[in-house]
Amino acid sequence: MTSSATVRVGTRASTLALTQSGTVARAVAAAASLPDDAVELVRIRTDGDRLTGSLASLGGAGVFVTTLREALLDGRCDLAVHSFKDLPTAPAPGLAVLAVPERVDPRDALCARDGLTLEQLPHGARVGTGSPRRAAQLRAARPDLEIVDIRGNVDTRLGRVAGFARPGTADPGDLDAVVLAAAGLARLGRLDRATEVLDPAVLCPAPGQGALAVEVAETLDPATAAAVATLDHLPTRLAVTAERSLLLTLEAGCSAPVGGLAHLDRLGSRLTLDAVVCQVDGGRSLRTSVSVEMPA
Repeated sequence: MTSSATVRVGTRASTLALTQSGTVARAVAAAASLPDDAVELVRIRTDGDRLTGSLASLGGAGVFVTTLREALLDGRCDLAVHSFKDLPTAPAPGLAVLAVPERVDPRDALCARDGLTLEQLPHGARVGTGSPRRAAQLRAARPDLEIVDIRGNVDTRLGRVAGFARPGTADPGDLDAVVLAAAGLARLGRLDRATEVLDPAVLCPAPGQGALAVEVAETLDPATAAAVATLDHLPTRLAVTAERSLLLTLEAGCSAPVGGLAHLDRLGSRLTLDAVVCQVDGGRSLRTSVSVEMPA
């Protein structure tokens, strides 16, 4: 890779995806001693962006990944940036996750009218989410709530909360609250809309939530690969690997009502995984925690 080379970063075209990919692009440019404009964002529209059904009916979050992977394999981009929680657990032939940057807050956030918390929401309150995992755990915590299946980007979802509608838009404000990833809100500068960041003991996050995956073709040139590899954060990679192993063991997809959150202790010597598996209706759930000693 020469100083005049262009590195092409494949990304979905949503504001959140472009924000995440832009952060990775700048980091790759710095690692490769390239100017920022030598790393290009290639916007790719995925099946998940085109289709309008519920995420579960479309086959889960993996619908956001397939087209990006095709772009890697046919050479339209050099690397692709995914929300790690969207990646299927099965490896993709010819591709590798070369870097897992340091994760941000993995928790879920409640964005509710009038500053309400989950406990304070009134009986029968309408709460929106497109995630079967969130829906099941919300039903378990508050069986009296009405859980509403929703789609759309962060601003569209926030606009459905009473009092959050944007001026000059058709935002309906028909919900009392929505639940979104704290990471996405933070990356978009919308964390002020969160009225409560939810305790993982109440709402365990999706495996990989808050983390990014930088995926490349195995044929990527060594210089670019070396620059990308500098972004890898080992504690995050270890935690996300443990979380995704839960999905793999259960043969569950990334849209299943399964939560998992792993972390290393301060010394990096012990890895703990907290996990939950729920019935879709929230009627039953199983929570467990397991720890392992890390090799020296």
